[in-house]
Amino acid sequence: MKKFMFLVIALVFVASCSKGGGQKGDYVIKIDGTVISKEDMQQEMNSLPDMAKEFFLGPEGTTRFADELVKKEMLYLEAKKRGLDKNKDLIKKIEEFKKITLINHLLEKEIEAASKVTEKEIQDYYNSNKNDFAMNSQIRISHIVVKTEDDAKKAYERLQKGEDFAKIASSLSIDKATAKLGGDLGSFKRGEMSRELEEVAFRLKKGEVSQPIKLKDGIHILKATDTKGTTVEFDKIKGQIGQKLTADKQKDAFDKFIEKLKKTYKVDINKDALSKLSAAPAQPAPQAPAQK
Repeated sequence: MKKFMFLVIALVFVASCSKGGGQKGDYVIKIDGTVISKEDMQQEMNSLPDMAKEFFLGPEGTTRFADELVKKEMLYLEAKKRGLDKNKDLIKKIEEFKKITLINHLLEKEIEAASKVTEKEIQDYYNSNKNDFAMNSQIRISHIVVKTEDDAKKAYERLQKGEDFAKIASSLSIDKATAKLGGDLGSFKRGEMSRELEEVAFRLKKGEVSQPIKLKDGIHILKATDTKGTTVEFDKIKGQIGQKLTADKQKDAFDKFIEKLKKTYKVDINKDALSKLSAAPAQPAPQAPAQK
């Protein structure tokens, strides 16, 4: 079983061989009309990942590699002999794979250069957003507690519209003791709150409001009214910043490229046909025959 699995893995990594190529007397392998030259074999070997290359090192490894090429080519010829290369479903899958491969290659060429991030850009972002990298050690919290999800939704929508947190807490919160204080709970260090609330509270920046949190005593909405802590050092966070800036640049480059293509290609979407398609009931997937 292990040998068979390795064969499958090896065949996945081995690329297509030359058909009828190679010079007379300069071939390594011949399988019917397929000729594999030294150059072909070296190119195939170079395309392997490093881990697979190690398996094929030395004279014995080269012999194993040749054997894998023979197996792959025989399987390919047998598939063609059985007419699988004319199977409409397979042809469609191959074309789709070809399309995706070409798209990926296009985007790599188009976006890679535009998405490179310099050390200076990472450092500048860190310097301009140090508050985002603060690790809170102490936080002052206010909360609104309501009974139902509908009440929580209404309260949260009012907060999103800019209404005063303390005012809403005073009028809606079922925690009457803190409601009188505009929802103020006081200051906490890590480990002094319930685990559920602490996980949310210590992620909040000063002035930030949380999503509703459902607990046993009601649904809570938190606000960080003050925070104290230390900023994470640049060297510990620069990798994450680099990933974020790269992703942002990639998205920006992709959006700009798509806008450019829209000016090049004429796109016509039949809205009537599209609406009929979306309104049509979904067809159930075909069921596999029952195993006996």
